[in-house]
Amino acid sequence: MAATTLRGKRIAFLAADGVEEIEYVQPREAVEKAGASVELISLKPGSIRSFNHLDPAKPYDVDVTVADADAGGYDALVLPGGVANPDFLRGDEDAVRFVRAFFDAGKPVGVICHGPWTLIEADVVRGRKITSWPTLRTDLVNAGATWVDEECVTDGNLTSSRKPDDLPAFCQKITETFAA
Repeated sequence: MAATTLRGKRIAFLAADGVEEIEYVQPREAVEKAGASVELISLKPGSIRSFNHLDPAKPYDVDVTVADADAGGYDALVLPGGVANPDFLRGDEDAVRFVRAFFDAGKPVGVICHGPWTLIEADVVRGRKITSWPTLRTDLVNAGATWVDEECVTDGNLTSSRKPDDLPAFCQKITETFAA
């Protein structure tokens, strides 16, 4: 894939404390390598703490708070997983509104692992085929989605994946869909 594939594209990564480090770092590196500019958006200014499963990992500097972010200024959105991260996001009205704006505009969204919890709160999974960490299956089905146990699923503008092991397929697919 050419390094200029996403040149000129601006990608939002929405995450909070508890984000699964590898699910933030690898997709970010993939879209940056393809030429995109990336901004980390979160609930508060400063930094967020990533995790490796349940162990604290590195902090990452927040570029803009979700309350100050305009979804219209971005070409695509990535929602990394981690257990605490999407739980914090789905409890924040500005984060839910930000996510919903991407779907309202038909912009591409990538989500992995526990990230779909935020999509459920934004009420954007109804009628969609999606995958996630297996424990979200009932939540997604109850929200009107068709859940499947597949490495990577694209349904319209939504690309979803299950877990860190699926990151190579997920990173490739979001780079392709973000470029389209």
